[in-house]
Amino acid sequence: MKITGLLSNMLKEMMKEDASDIHLKAGSPPCFRVQGRLVLSNSSSLSASDVEEIARLIMGEERFSKLKDVRDFDFAHSLSDLGRFRINISLQRESVAIAIRKVFAGEHLNIDELGLPPVIKKLVSEPRGLVLVTGTAGSGKTTTLAAMINHINKTRRAHIVTIEDPIEVLHEDNLSFINQREIGMDTESYQEALKRVVRQDPDVILIGEMRDIETVRAAISAAEIGHLVFSTLHTIDATETINRIIDFFPPYQQNQIRIMLASTLKGIVSLRLLPKVGGGRVPAVEAMVNTATTRDYILKEAETSKIKEAIAGGDYYGMMTFEQSLEKLYQDGKITLEDALNTAANSHDFKLMLQQKGLV
Repeated sequence: MKITGLLSNMLKEMMKEDASDIHLKAGSPPCFRVQGRLVLSNSSSLSASDVEEIARLIMGEERFSKLKDVRDFDFAHSLSDLGRFRINISLQRESVAIAIRKVFAGEHLNIDELGLPPVIKKLVSEPRGLVLVTGTAGSGKTTTLAAMINHINKTRRAHIVTIEDPIEVLHEDNLSFINQREIGMDTESYQEALKRVVRQDPDVILIGEMRDIETVRAAISAAEIGHLVFSTLHTIDATETINRIIDFFPPYQQNQIRIMLASTLKGIVSLRLLPKVGGGRVPAVEAMVNTATTRDYILKEAETSKIKEAIAGGDYYGMMTFEQSLEKLYQDGKITLEDALNTAANSHDFKLMLQQKGLV
């Protein structure tokens, strides 16, 4: 009972502080991530047995008994009156460590309210093709994908199949019919799920993450035969995303993959979260739409580096670079100059651009 109350109190404090994550380990008080920054709780330090019992409570005896052998567990967990959480339980210095992230119900996630650019609505309205959402851990990929699925769910009749590890955001049927499959629970692996997903008559497929060559190949193939496919990569911008996908494959296959990717890719949305003036966080977004120009740059290895130039000049298509997004956020008073400069790829060049425009 003591541990149940301790966990409940920590999660309530998480809500009160509007924290995105809690980190727990032996010898330290709970640590919260608030607006991207780590903040130690004023609570007492947790003992090794405290953290172990919290893990046992969340995981259940069967999974907990496997922890010493497996060493890492990723799963999602719903707690009554508190919501849904993504949880990672691991070992550090031979004791248990826990990372808990709050996730939101799909129906409450809205593209406009999240501050995402209008071009995202255009991408999710595509009848087929591949749309990628990229960024580092904690950049908002899961939330953005959930908002995209929610937009489809509210605007068109489609069969949506998601393959996730774990399922973080739960979606209820609205106009669309949604099946959510969790790795380890509903299917053995991404590869196994993707072997058969096209036989499940989907219109839209969400693949939680493109982790390996088999997943990448299956995603591109599914888009090629007429499905709208969403997935994520841990890359920082469109150019790196293209190169990462190509590099999954051996050299003798890379030209063919370039051809397939150039024909199926609809767009890439890359994210970075910044502290918002007044509280909360706001996304800076690089958005690439696959036009005739970007298609040529994907096809020709020597010209792939020019993709950023095409994005910078692609305002007509709704495209924007990170620097253009940062400029607008700063001009609108949503972020500070310091945060804009810290996020820009080249802070000196970015500040010089703002000075030339009379913005600083």
